[in-house]
Amino acid sequence: MMAQLNPAQPILALLGPTASGKTAIALELAAHYPVRIISVDSVMIYRGMNIGTAKPSAALLAQFPHALVDICDPAEPYSVRAFCDDALAAIAGAQAEGCVPLLVGGTMMYFQALLNGLSALPTSDPALREAVMSEAQRLGWPALHAQLQKIDPIVAARVHPNDPQRIGRALEVYRATGRSLSQWQQDNPPTSPLDGLAVHRFGLWPSSRAHARTAMAERFDQMLADGLIDEVAALHQRGDLHPALPAIRAVGYRQVWDYLDGQTDAATMRELAITATRQLAKRQITWMRSQTTTQFFPTEQRANLLAKMAKIIQSAEPSGKRAL
Repeated sequence: MMAQLNPAQPILALLGPTASGKTAIALELAAHYPVRIISVDSVMIYRGMNIGTAKPSAALLAQFPHALVDICDPAEPYSVRAFCDDALAAIAGAQAEGCVPLLVGGTMMYFQALLNGLSALPTSDPALREAVMSEAQRLGWPALHAQLQKIDPIVAARVHPNDPQRIGRALEVYRATGRSLSQWQQDNPPTSPLDGLAVHRFGLWPSSRAHARTAMAERFDQMLADGLIDEVAALHQRGDLHPALPAIRAVGYRQVWDYLDGQTDAATMRELAITATRQLAKRQITWMRSQTTTQFFPTEQRANLLAKMAKIIQSAEPSGKRAL
């Protein structure tokens, strides 16, 4: 059973779009203060997916452990509810050690569930999930999104046509119960597992759209230089993975996978991956704008953000640590 969370101890949440510098801030805080980093990233959970996720190096992870990194094989399913359970356990573990939990990442679906709550929904049926995945492999996710529009236009309107996890889950719920996901959510208002706790939310904005676009392109080019194609090739050669899996549909991985399948050339793969990264960042920023209780800082005010977060951490420490 999970330890009781301490309502008096602070919990920090740092969110931001891809390539905004969240990890660097987390590592700097961890180098000076007793924090425990908890990853809020739906792709860093997978083992063997390091370059394309910008996962910290093995040396950094050894020095500054990250909870919820390398906890799944790419073939394994992992739900939002599982993330919430694992994140709560990591938060409780950090507090038990006398450390401040520091939630860091860019998977806004995970932040939404943890910070704002999940509706009570029926449990996932593995057989139904497999049937939906097989159908997606035959028809493509846009075709399944069209099905979703007919049975649940409310959810379909907020789900991207190439979002396998959310489309799949909505179809599973409907096929299992005969009721749409939006009906379930309406009848079961969400409650956050962190309600009543001292959660401090911070966000990073890109300094400018032009700078962010350049940074994303440069980061993907660096991933290619670091061996991303070889990393995806190793996954491709396993034989038990396929493009409908959430791990393989991750930005960057899907585009390289298609390149390895001969569907695109190298230049097209690069452009598609960079475009997908920018689209992801746009969705992340759109969600962030709806979070009225989050304090946002542009990347050029990084020092101010660090100082604010450090002050909260120091308030929880009996004796304090050296300043940044």
